[in-house]
Amino acid sequence: MRRMATRTVRLDPEAESVLQEVRRTTGLPISEVLKQGLRALQEKLGGEAGGAPFAIFSELDLGPGGYAIAPSTDTRAGVRAALTRKHRRG
Repeated sequence: MRRMATRTVRLDPEAESVLQEVRRTTGLPISEVLKQGLRALQEKLGGEAGGAPFAIFSELDLGPGGYAIAPSTDTRAGVRAALTRKHRRG
């Protein structure tokens, strides 16, 4: 049989207000509200952490060259072009 852990948590006034609102709305005890919050965060993180860098990049669909205005081998030209665009006189 597993023992349940006891935790002491400090909540700022905003978090305490949210906790009370969720309790009033759902009728759930504090422990259940916190457990469901942890599960929701776990699910959210599980969806984010599993992706390979290329898979994440391919979802961005930046198009050919992405947002780059110059190749990485010529950063000076890129900075020059960006500054020229930013400070172009009308």
